[in-house]
Amino acid sequence: MRVRQPVVAGRFYPADEAACVKTIEECLPDQPAEGVPEHIIAGIVPHAGWVFSGPTAAKVFTALKSTASPQTIVLISAMHSWGGAKPAVYGSGAWASPLGLVQVDEELAQAVLEAAKGKVVDSPEAHSGEHSAEVQVPFIQYLFPDARILPILAPADKEAVSAGPAIATAAHTAGRSVAVIGSTDLTHYGANYYGFAPAGSGESALEWVRDNDGRVVDLMLQMRAEEIIPETAANRNACGGGAIAATLSAARAMGATEGVLLEYTTSHDVMPQGVATDFVGYAGLVLGHN
Repeated sequence: MRVRQPVVAGRFYPADEAACVKTIEECLPDQPAEGVPEHIIAGIVPHAGWVFSGPTAAKVFTALKSTASPQTIVLISAMHSWGGAKPAVYGSGAWASPLGLVQVDEELAQAVLEAAKGKVVDSPEAHSGEHSAEVQVPFIQYLFPDARILPILAPADKEAVSAGPAIATAAHTAGRSVAVIGSTDLTHYGANYYGFAPAGSGESALEWVRDNDGRVVDLMLQMRAEEIIPETAANRNACGGGAIAATLSAARAMGATEGVLLEYTTSHDVMPQGVATDFVGYAGLVLGHN
């Protein structure tokens, strides 16, 4: 059996099982989210180190658990290094984390490939160095211990939008209760780390980033999947434009009618270190219907 091994355990989240569980429990919200759809179908989570974005992601997973018990969670990840042009599934085997193995839903993977009619490929190697889905896996194992996963990497290309209906069709064909989680961070701001500082530093930079992120967050909440790729390409306000677009189009096809923002923050808000110079935006939101 093919097993995808962790690549950022010990850096983005603890590599030890006990420490991993302890950190997850520290990330979980004290109170369930209010005002969320009665039936949550999908969500968007960040994928930075847990010290920065773990609590934001945990709010989404906790909200999902409060309304659904999915048999399979489709994990749509950003593309930071792989160079493929089409969305790529990890079609068989399992993923390892400090909490053990989680099985890939191979039947659903095959159904997605068939429904996508060549617009999605089976390419486990695309996921080998990508961390954006990996950092979600322990949360899923802890909160949804009986669920399987289907990792799909989505390049920031218009093909990402077409992956959404294929996921919805596949879930129906395979007879699955499915939730979709897309992963992206938002604006990567700062001259030192990211070479992108159009508003200087300090409070003016934070305000600029909040406005810049606000545009893509609004598109997510309105599920305007087709506008995500041009928006993120023009304004550099998400590293996972493809993951967002695929998640939104899947959510729409699966019946979602509204989005709710659970949290927006930045790495500077989480861990201020003097004047704001280099920081990243994070959002956690859910999509569903009543």
